[in-house]
Amino acid sequence: MELRTSVDVAASPHRVWEVLVDVERWPEWTASVRSVRRLDDGPLAVGSRVAVSQPRIPTGTYTVTALEPDSAFRWEQRQPGSTVQAHHVCEPLSDGTTRVELRVVMSGPLGGVVGRLYGRLTERYLAMEAAGLKARAEGRR
Repeated sequence: MELRTSVDVAASPHRVWEVLVDVERWPEWTASVRSVRRLDDGPLAVGSRVAVSQPRIPTGTYTVTALEPDSAFRWEQRQPGSTVQAHHVCEPLSDGTTRVELRVVMSGPLGGVVGRLYGRLTERYLAMEAAGLKARAEGRR
């Protein structure tokens, strides 16, 4: 199962990226995240581990599996029978602004079950995260 949303942000890709990779501050700009705790030091990088707590979803540990500075990162959470991948992409637009795409992919033998259990909630959370990221990067509250 794959869910996605996108939003155009009136801010540079660098500014959007700064907000996006400061993962421990996500609860300040989206109610879809209660807490984020880095499990290692240094800048977000491939191999970084992060504990994410969200309302109505069990806390999970995500591992960064791909990262292209100022552009995109992907992290995933593995559980017996399923994997949840979250993709975060910043695309520069010709006018100096940024298009952000957020995508969640649920896969594995139980991926469909996880998708049915959390699909609608995940769609709402993606929309909340896109709106909150836009407001934060644009300097709005």
